[in-house]
Amino acid sequence: MNHPDKYKAKRFDTPGRSAAFTDIVYREEDENTSGLYREMKKAERSFDPPAPELKVFVGEMHGHSMLSDGKPTPEEYFRHIKDIAKLDFAALTDHDHGGVGKPTLWANGHKKWKEICDTVNIFNEKGKFTTLLGYERDSYPFYNNLVIYFRGADGELMRDGRDGELTEARLKELLSDENLILVPHDTYSLSAGADFIAMEKELHTPLMEIISRGDAAEYMGNPAFVNASCCEGGFWRDALKKGSKMGVIAGSDDHDCMNGTVIENEGYPRMYPGVTGIWAKENTRESIFDALKAKRTYAFMLGKSDGEMRGRIQIDFRINGHWMGETVVRENEEALRIYFNILADVPIKAVTLVKNCRDYMIFCGEQELILDYRQEADTDVYYLRVELCDGRFGWTSPVWVEKGQKWNGFER
Repeated sequence: MNHPDKYKAKRFDTPGRSAAFTDIVYREEDENTSGLYREMKKAERSFDPPAPELKVFVGEMHGHSMLSDGKPTPEEYFRHIKDIAKLDFAALTDHDHGGVGKPTLWANGHKKWKEICDTVNIFNEKGKFTTLLGYERDSYPFYNNLVIYFRGADGELMRDGRDGELTEARLKELLSDENLILVPHDTYSLSAGADFIAMEKELHTPLMEIISRGDAAEYMGNPAFVNASCCEGGFWRDALKKGSKMGVIAGSDDHDCMNGTVIENEGYPRMYPGVTGIWAKENTRESIFDALKAKRTYAFMLGKSDGEMRGRIQIDFRINGHWMGETVVRENEEALRIYFNILADVPIKAVTLVKNCRDYMIFCGEQELILDYRQEADTDVYYLRVELCDGRFGWTSPVWVEKGQKWNGFER
């Protein structure tokens, strides 16, 4: 790939055109054909990053109990996720209003909130099952449905003047708090959504819930979106086009104690619950929270729990060794090394590399490395969309590639 005219002909390349690979192809009089093919594969895979030092954990980020408008007790909620769905971590995110016509989370001396905090602590098992403290508050006019997650096992309910509303000043304060993570959902909704086009990107949250059950918010009209009213401005791509560095998670928003469970009579796509994949050091509250903060996350529709993968998708997506959620500063490097490796419980139908909010490449295999030559903007945005043969989808948080101050690479 050292040809002097390659930039005139190509925007991207593969390791199959490396000098080492080509020399093997043109090697004369070697009867060991199978050995040559092994050497060719080794030459291709030599461009791959090292195996991950991190581990994958899968969890439920959004659900409700009888303390607001759900059916299960908080204990039943966590027990189902741990013992039935067999996920690695979970957050209980009841509404702060406590359910229409019912006491708020702060009523009667914060009785409900204290019960949530106590239950979160009881079910947390270091290294085995992690529980995160959180709750959902209406936050008009910015994010009507906004979930707040806490780093620790206790926290203060965020009230700001009129309940159900949030001022710009208070939103900025919450976004800057290192011990909190703010994540909106139903952002596409006419009545309860968000308008990323109208809002300044400084008011955008670091993550959004891209899917719960059948309401994928990647872009308007995407195939995993259930029939519902929606509006421009509330989709993930609207935020990315604005310049937001927003990653993705998923949560089922379940009210019936069916978290992490396929409900076949719901039909496609609502039958599949949304869950979050995280690359973290260990299954502890600190490590899971840090991975969320770093946006080292991906979201997917969980399948049936039978089989070795238990309905899971594992997505390793890195650029120049940098994980999803990170920013790569591109100085004089000739090419970006864009790598993915995907494991799933059913065959993969397509893996789409999205660059700057357009489908850039489509692959039919589970592992690939591409060399990308062109920087298209001061900041290029890359993410993966994975489609399985049973109709399920997964999405990674992006990797952002910024043009460095010493940039002198090829662009057009």
